[in-house]
Amino acid sequence: MISNPTTSDPVVSTLEEQNLGRIAQIIGPVLDGRDTVGQQINVTCEVQQFLGNNRVRAVAMSATDGLMRGMKVIDTGAPLSVPVGGATLGRIFNVLGEPVDNLGPVDTRTTSPIHRSAPAFIQLYTKFSIFETGMKVVAPYRRGGKIGLFGGAGVGKTVLIMELINNIAKAHGGVSVFGGVGERTREGNDLYMEMKESGVIHEKNLAESKVALVYGQMNEPPGARMRVGLTALTMAEYFRDEQDVLLFIDNLFRFVQAGSEVSALLGRMPSAVGYQPTLSTEMGSLQERIPSTKEGSITSIQAVYVPADDLTDPAPATTFAHLDATTVLSRGLAAKGIYPAVDPLDSTSTMLQPRIVGEEHYETAQRVKQTSQRYKELQDIIAILGLDELSEEDRFTVARARKIERFLSQPFFEKSLLVLQGNMLVSQKQFGGFNSSFPEN
Repeated sequence: MISNPTTSDPVVSTLEEQNLGRIAQIIGPVLDGRDTVGQQINVTCEVQQFLGNNRVRAVAMSATDGLMRGMKVIDTGAPLSVPVGGATLGRIFNVLGEPVDNLGPVDTRTTSPIHRSAPAFIQLYTKFSIFETGMKVVAPYRRGGKIGLFGGAGVGKTVLIMELINNIAKAHGGVSVFGGVGERTREGNDLYMEMKESGVIHEKNLAESKVALVYGQMNEPPGARMRVGLTALTMAEYFRDEQDVLLFIDNLFRFVQAGSEVSALLGRMPSAVGYQPTLSTEMGSLQERIPSTKEGSITSIQAVYVPADDLTDPAPATTFAHLDATTVLSRGLAAKGIYPAVDPLDSTSTMLQPRIVGEEHYETAQRVKQTSQRYKELQDIIAILGLDELSEEDRFTVARARKIERFLSQPFFEKSLLVLQGNMLVSQKQFGGFNSSFPEN
């Protein structure tokens, strides 16, 4: 609703005077405005419903504490727009595009609305190339694709996304955008401090920075958490038209959760498990704007919380259809102290095909999955009868599977990072480091 909160526009001021109205009702972060026909704008709201009789229902993008019936509201006549361009690099923004890092206003008049259409089919770029991650266990990722990191509480989603930032964003020649959607404020602060220490953000010369941060943390109202992902995506879209961009979103489930809260406040009938009836539409409006075009690519890495470790929950299940690769984190592996706790049986990738990664890579991955699957089938027998009751072949399979689990683990934030070689997930030298005769430890 505000074209750029960091600049003044006389046209908007005139419009404010012509479109005054009053608050008719306040329900938490949702308020009704009446008779929009000045006063300083303190709370920005986005119109969601037209109720008739010159009355609209809007969702507040900030706290509504202190608002009262009868207070003046102003119709800006424009969608919510945020600053874009090189001036956003090295800065921290909220959902409205306002800087929140105490470094002064953003020096730009270039803005873009957060609601935009997805690229046309003819603009899309469909060629395949491997995206280097520096981790052995993850399925090969597609450059310019959408990647999901799925897991329950405390299994290492945020740690894994921080490792990807450490391995990729710091060595990435282009620009990165990080969207913190409904997560802990502490994690956002830690990420900012770490990026300053590593040189990704140059506080003394912001023009040399390589990342823009957009936060709508869990203490924000649902309106902000529902739209902050679109704000981050809008900034990334501007850079995509010039170069390759990395877009990190943590956490996509909080986007769905905020939409559910807003839907209930707007009086919509909930659907399965209490989610909003517009869940698929809202997810599609975000995901379909992320694809790569002929001008540049957006490689999106999204952390997705899985409620009660149930992958059939509507929130993660709706996300699966939009992704090129899914990395599922296992609570069982995390309990063993194996990190990253990636379950190779549930993780998938459209890039794991012989024509893309090569026959040897593909066959090796399939044999690892077969061994892991057989080990999983034998675990109940082992728990009841013990390992000694298994056949010689099954005992060999169990021993090999346990060694594979530990071989695929690796320490994080290593000084000498593992770099992928060509189209191989792991180089021949690293394959040579695995031997069935070695002890598990």
